[in-house]
Amino acid sequence: MSLVTGIAVYLVLWWTVLFAVLPWGVHVPEKVERGFADSAPERPRLLMKAAVTTVVAAVLWLFVEWLATTELISFRGP
Repeated sequence: MSLVTGIAVYLVLWWTVLFAVLPWGVHVPEKVERGFADSAPERPRLLMKAAVTTVVAAVLWLFVEWLATTELISFRGP
């Protein structure tokens, strides 16, 4: 896999994992403060979720890289 392809695959994996991780641990407050949406979480913990997303995406990228280099799945056609 070339450098550009590897970066593109990592970015797609990162965003996909981020959307899977965002709902983790979200709690809506019982009493909503004025000026905030009713559905706004109390503590979104975005830095922790970004860190988890980065690690999980890196592991998934390593798996994709392994698949591409071992040619277990051919991406080039017959």
